[in-house]
Amino acid sequence: MNTDALKKMAAEAALRYIQPGMVVGVGTGSTTNFFIEALGAAKIHVDGYVASSIATENRLKAQGLNVLDLNGTGDIPVYVDGADEADPHFRLIKGGGGALTREKIVASAARLFVCIADASKEKPMLGKFPLPVEVIPFARSFVARQLVKLGGSPTLRNGVTTDNGNVILDVTGLDLSDPLQMEENINAIPGVLDNGIFAHRRADVMLFGSPDGVIERRA
Repeated sequence: MNTDALKKMAAEAALRYIQPGMVVGVGTGSTTNFFIEALGAAKIHVDGYVASSIATENRLKAQGLNVLDLNGTGDIPVYVDGADEADPHFRLIKGGGGALTREKIVASAARLFVCIADASKEKPMLGKFPLPVEVIPFARSFVARQLVKLGGSPTLRNGVTTDNGNVILDVTGLDLSDPLQMEENINAIPGVLDNGIFAHRRADVMLFGSPDGVIERRA
């Protein structure tokens, strides 16, 4: 099976967590796009959806789905999103699609975080995928120097401006043996809006699409 088929399998499995009357948070990225398509076909009568990016909002609306503002919903029952990497402790690296800050906000507002991915994203330890860090443009060079001090090698993601008007530095070489501490260390740098380590807000459920079917893990 190709990767898209595995992503679609995981995305469709997440529908079991969506109940009528809910407000549902929806992430950003290729796997989540399959989830949005599945939502459009399933036509579950939820109250509405909170999008983690403008791109996701547009995809939801294209499916005829009602999009709500997180400011008006309060906490939400469930959030469904993908991941670039996931470790055995349900900690993630996210942000390959550039929406990491809004994704983390919506995930933190959700009582249940369901992460969907193909099985290749399951890793024994985080760190092979470059870590995205969202940075205020004014502070880009300063933040890059601080990331080097933490052991990283940052590269500006060219041609990308986030929905928040910021830039992204993709960082390789960081020691992520303690993801929680590194998440805190990076976020303490002035000029950093957030980074793609999801250790404070880990996933609660992992759904991995594999050639043998969907693998479900719960924290």
